[in-house]
Amino acid sequence: MALHLATHQNPKTPKHPNTHRSSFIVHRLTTLLAIESSCDDTAAAVIRDGEVLSNCVAGQAVHEQYGGVVPEVASRAHQINIVPVVDQAMRMAGVTKAELDAVAFTRGPGLMGSLIVGVSFAKALALSLDIPLLEVNHLQAHVLAHFAEQRKPEFPYLCLTVSGGHTQIMLVRHFDDMEILGATLDDAAGEAFDKSGKLLGLGYPAGPIIDKLAREGQARFTFPEPSIEGFNYSFSGLKTAILYFLQRETKANPDFIAQNLPDICASIQHTIIHILLNKLKRAARKTGIKHVALAGGVSANSGLRAAFTALGEKEGWTTYIPAFEYCTDNAGMIGITGYYQFLAGKFSTQDVAPVM
Repeated sequence: MALHLATHQNPKTPKHPNTHRSSFIVHRLTTLLAIESSCDDTAAAVIRDGEVLSNCVAGQAVHEQYGGVVPEVASRAHQINIVPVVDQAMRMAGVTKAELDAVAFTRGPGLMGSLIVGVSFAKALALSLDIPLLEVNHLQAHVLAHFAEQRKPEFPYLCLTVSGGHTQIMLVRHFDDMEILGATLDDAAGEAFDKSGKLLGLGYPAGPIIDKLAREGQARFTFPEPSIEGFNYSFSGLKTAILYFLQRETKANPDFIAQNLPDICASIQHTIIHILLNKLKRAARKTGIKHVALAGGVSANSGLRAAFTALGEKEGWTTYIPAFEYCTDNAGMIGITGYYQFLAGKFSTQDVAPVM
């Protein structure tokens, strides 16, 4: 690591309650540890000057037997996983605690019990090392996950964030200047996938299973699409329509689902994707923005990625799709977001608390 002495205050060294460093300091690379614990994945990453050195995630397969995430079970698993995951991330990055300049963490939104574990760990570590804290909004981190990669979006850009709990279109003018143009009024797209999968007797999470089966079928069944003003979304009506459709068809033919499963999955996926991209297309046309990105766990869906790319070519967009490791919940995106907050001097105090 190249070092040089300076006789002035390092602009990367924040003034915070726990800082006692001399103004005559040594400049060096900025190294952050990032913690993510918003739902059922315990994740840690190490970021150095905007580059992700390690990005480790511990999942929780225990929730599969319940058909969804159980908050209490998730928070207990986080307590078990967080120390080993952080240790793995530090070892993979080849970084010691003494080299850390700050700790970034997910403050919310998410499950309160899960967030408490990550926030408490981050606060304790930062306090013990006498380094600052960087609180990160989970949804903003998804939007900025693209900056963890070599090919980065140009400002301003639109970002369609699609996950199990959130669906929104964000206008991103800068790292700290974002505006929500539209969001789900009820259920998110990811939830529509999972609830539809449950109706079909599929496992949890159902999204990847539906995606796999959809590649084997044809979208020959039609479902009504909601008519929502502006750029907002709604998926509760679609879930109800799928329920009634399956009830009607299985009443006439008890083997309907088994005989048509790939086509049903293809039809459900096609409808969800059309709803998502139709709003995004309208937003892009209204704003005139040509740089458009995907983000969130559902951005790993192969059908959505293909349809988004095709739409981008048709509309003349420059499109950005994150690598799979940055689609689902991960600490790399938390660290990247925290890194830009570090450069902007936006730090948290030890009294920070998680928010749902």
